[in-house]
Amino acid sequence: MLIGFAVGASLGLLLGGLVGLSGAARAALAPTVQAIRAVPSLAWVPLLLLWLGIGETPKITLVAIGAFFPVYTTVSAGLDHVDPRLRELGRAYGRRGPALLAQVLIPAAAPAVLSGLRLGLAQGWLFLVAAELIASSMGLGFLLIDSENTGRTDILLLAIVLLALLGKASDALLGVAERQVVRRWS
Repeated sequence: MLIGFAVGASLGLLLGGLVGLSGAARAALAPTVQAIRAVPSLAWVPLLLLWLGIGETPKITLVAIGAFFPVYTTVSAGLDHVDPRLRELGRAYGRRGPALLAQVLIPAAAPAVLSGLRLGLAQGWLFLVAAELIASSMGLGFLLIDSENTGRTDILLLAIVLLALLGKASDALLGVAERQVVRRWS
């Protein structure tokens, strides 16, 4: 989960930043990315299994896909919707290029970026469970299906509770980071 989220979120931050900052990149990349985003999550599973086989690699890839799109969307929209007067003010104070990005644009877009990271994390958990439900011999998603097939409601409920606890714990950690960033740039 952590590897897939890190890969997907990093790619989402990079590509979303590029699209959010550059009109040319937006024109070239946004339609393709949005078309790929429309593919339902479960449709990726057979393709990834065919290409990558059964194991951890397709699960990591599916989590990365799940985390990528919310992060990409919120980063590109957050940077694109920074108040033009704020950009102008930054330029009036001599901020250009990387300085404008680091001191004006990123702090202004930080709430949207952090919301996107939290959405990407939740989506990553969803995609992980989907991958484990369909093609896995271990993991909590596999445990859900296995306990359903064997009639073990106790194990099924335990797997659901564990997923809820893991999801909430990871979201809480990201929430702490979010509060630190917002406090720093407020």
